[in-house]
Amino acid sequence: MTNQLLIQYFHWYYNEEQLLWEKVKNDAGWLASLGVTQVWLPPTYKGREGANCIGYEPYDLFDVGEFDQKGSVATRYGVREQYEAAVAELRSNGIGAVADVVFNHKAGGDELERVTVKRVDPGNREAFTSDAFEIDAWTRFTFPGRKGKHSEFIWDFHCFSGVDWAEDLQESAIFSIQNQYGEGWEPVPSTENGNYDFLMFNDIDFRNTSVREELKYWGKWYLESFQPTGFRLDAVKHINIDFVNDWVDHMNAVSEKPLFFVAENWSVESLQALEDYLDATGSRVQLFDSMLHHNLYQASVQGEAYDLSRILDNTLVSSRPERAVTFVDNHDTQPLQSLESYVDFWFRPLAYALILLREQGIPCLFFPDLYGAIYHDAGAEGEEHEIILAKVEELPVLARLRKELGHGLQRDYFDFPSCIGWTREGSAEYPNSGFAVVMSNGTEGFKDMEMGPGLAGKVMVDALGKREGEVVINETGWGNFHCAAGSVSVWILKDAAMALQLE
Repeated sequence: MTNQLLIQYFHWYYNEEQLLWEKVKNDAGWLASLGVTQVWLPPTYKGREGANCIGYEPYDLFDVGEFDQKGSVATRYGVREQYEAAVAELRSNGIGAVADVVFNHKAGGDELERVTVKRVDPGNREAFTSDAFEIDAWTRFTFPGRKGKHSEFIWDFHCFSGVDWAEDLQESAIFSIQNQYGEGWEPVPSTENGNYDFLMFNDIDFRNTSVREELKYWGKWYLESFQPTGFRLDAVKHINIDFVNDWVDHMNAVSEKPLFFVAENWSVESLQALEDYLDATGSRVQLFDSMLHHNLYQASVQGEAYDLSRILDNTLVSSRPERAVTFVDNHDTQPLQSLESYVDFWFRPLAYALILLREQGIPCLFFPDLYGAIYHDAGAEGEEHEIILAKVEELPVLARLRKELGHGLQRDYFDFPSCIGWTREGSAEYPNSGFAVVMSNGTEGFKDMEMGPGLAGKVMVDALGKREGEVVINETGWGNFHCAAGSVSVWILKDAAMALQLE
């Protein structure tokens, strides 16, 4: 599929009156007009706080807003029927649904078990700080509200390698469970803190073959029930790679159509970590390009001091473009989150031009940038702060330009620290396609760039309306393209602007 475009259709603080499943159903046609090909939706299943749960504290993977559990039937986003209707409407508009899969941990157990554990040093998970002793842990999941429908599997302490809460001691710590697999953690991709197998809550133990089979059974059930076109795999740096490979292979085997898999292996310091993960999985998955996000963030906070000509250096989209899913921000990088690194607002149009209008990578939009968001935070001393995430006004146009005009040979002009540009030549298969992009993080910028001899004599205008006037391509196919200070302009054929009703 050419010109694939994802959108993360949620954020951490979604608080609109309209339930998310209803919103995406109502907006499916508009998303299709922007060129969106797949919508990444939040975790659909019941979390430990029921309707108040964002989705990353999973309780019951089989409860997609169907059963009265954890204080509600609905999840935060609606009930099962609303989810099914949303996915069906997306499908009718030619858009696939990407399901968010949280396999690393479970939360909100139904019953306590007496479990033998050892305390673990949080800074070095390979080091125990106590001898073995027993605690009461919420490690038994019986799902009483579901009563065995869809699956009769019961989770107990044999399914977990660690927990972070001792009920009898009322103590929060990292406790390694001493089960039939011995003590200690599984091998995982991340060696942070010695071994980063444990992240939070009840850490699932993929050495347990019954657990692996249950999760493969769930994947087949979910695929048959809701027909997603792909899966986003959460927190894979904490999960045994053998299991990921096994699960992806299983899902491809039971699916009638090729599935899209994108994994979150968060790294902003080591491109090698991303490349190693792709190698270890045999490139079964795409990866979010967290390295590019970090570059975009640094460019936004450093301003003109940042060398724009190096902005694609040390990124997955440069080293493995066929595996890279590019993004500006996500729910984890939003203000107040643990990975907070929100790209500054002045730079967001430039950042989106970089991910949307280039040939390499599969870009992913972020919900607040399309819709905006307002939420409130109670400060440390009780004062309330209003946080406003303004929508990127240029984003719908940039997305449409990708869909309609993003074709043909790409030529790069990353040759000046404060001003860069590139062109797409266009293709005869797509009338009036092609464009020239120029951006500056300093003063007004300009670039002499080649559009190709086939466009000689053509007139181009700025689709974003940042610059007035026209550029006429000379007889050798070159033009002189300008942008405003700290801004981006996208020059397209005047005929294309009229066809797209941008004038």
